Amino acid sequence: MPRYEYRCRTCEDTFEVSRPMAESSAPADCPAGHSDTVKLLSAVAVGGSSAGAPAPAMGGGGGGGCCGGGGCG
Repeated sequence: MPRYEYRCRTCEDTFEVSRPMAESSAPADCPAGHSDTVKLLSAVAVGGSSAGAPAPAMGGGGGGGCCGGGGCG
């Protein structure tokens, strides 16, 4: 089951709630009982893994450089 991270605006506590994806946008009370909370974006949802991604080609190949490969000067 997915875990969602929340921050309480009253006590500034950060907490997680496990719930089905169908309930992901439902409000969540903080452990201290405050209801003024906001759901945070997790790093996993925003980013992702770059493992296995090819590195950009450097040098030769007729294209890059600061002036398009024409010899800076």
